[in-house]
Amino acid sequence: MAEQITYIESTQNDPYWNLALEEYLLMHCKESECILYLWQNARTIVVGRNQNVWKECKAAELERDGGHVVRRLSGGGAVYHDLGNLNFTFVARKEEYDLDRQLEVILRAVQKLGVPAERSGRNDILADGGKISGNAYYEIDGRCYHHGTLMVDVDLNELTRYLTVSKEKLKSKGVDSVRSRVRNLSDYVPDLTVGCLKTVLKKSFEDVYGHTAQERKKADLNQEELEALHRKFCSWEWIYGRKIDFQYEMAKRFSWGQIELQLQVEGGQIEEVQAYSDALRPEIIQALPTYLEHVRYNNHAICERLSLYRSSDQESEAMMEDIRRWLGTAEL
Repeated sequence: MAEQITYIESTQNDPYWNLALEEYLLMHCKESECILYLWQNARTIVVGRNQNVWKECKAAELERDGGHVVRRLSGGGAVYHDLGNLNFTFVARKEEYDLDRQLEVILRAVQKLGVPAERSGRNDILADGGKISGNAYYEIDGRCYHHGTLMVDVDLNELTRYLTVSKEKLKSKGVDSVRSRVRNLSDYVPDLTVGCLKTVLKKSFEDVYGHTAQERKKADLNQEELEALHRKFCSWEWIYGRKIDFQYEMAKRFSWGQIELQLQVEGGQIEEVQAYSDALRPEIIQALPTYLEHVRYNNHAICERLSLYRSSDQESEAMMEDIRRWLGTAEL
């Protein structure tokens, strides 16, 4: 259980700096500490770790309008941020990481404001069936974070203008548009401000964890490390990555998310693979090229190679088994 809780707010709306600060906190979180980090981005599309930017949003149009495209560390789907949205991140070592407790902080806060919020599955918070918060997760070397959105008064016209969500994904959610699926907190609390929400969240954080939060400022952190992380997050290589000249493209939607594979095949052998997905577990998608490259382009060889995948996590094993079965029967 966390013996120390720390609270930090970003003082700027630049998504590249905000994600740099998030990763910095992840790498410097102390033992027995839980951090709550609050931040806002101005007119930004944030794509998941393994997503294809060009398919998830109208990147050129957004950047032409003065907006930003950024790629986060965690998996999951693309989201739109503006100043009507407040983002939160819980950071902790694996021993102190407690998703139920972290979500309880969010639920208590919005319920105290009068919003009929409830958890839905693993990564959404709903009010009257409409999504008010989406969540995603990341872990590296025993350090974890859980981050999400809280839609206070997001411009839904801008959201639908820049995001391009597949019909298959909407169908899986039982809706016909992104707009019909989401809901603002201001629908329930018309005079709610982001500043008020921050205050309520900090109080809820202290109540749930039973400690007084120690406040930390960006100025207290190592600026050289932050600048290096900022350069990474705003680089073309990180945001867009390499796009191979592929010959074959395959896509499939599972209960855990959409996956798309682009394959370059030479002499009957897979030479290069690009894998895209909105799955919440980025490590599975990142592992696929390792298993598929330099394998014969036939169902049996692909299945045989994927059967070598091993994980101590049952959910990861089940996801890879879904992919193996799909590729085992796919028309190649």
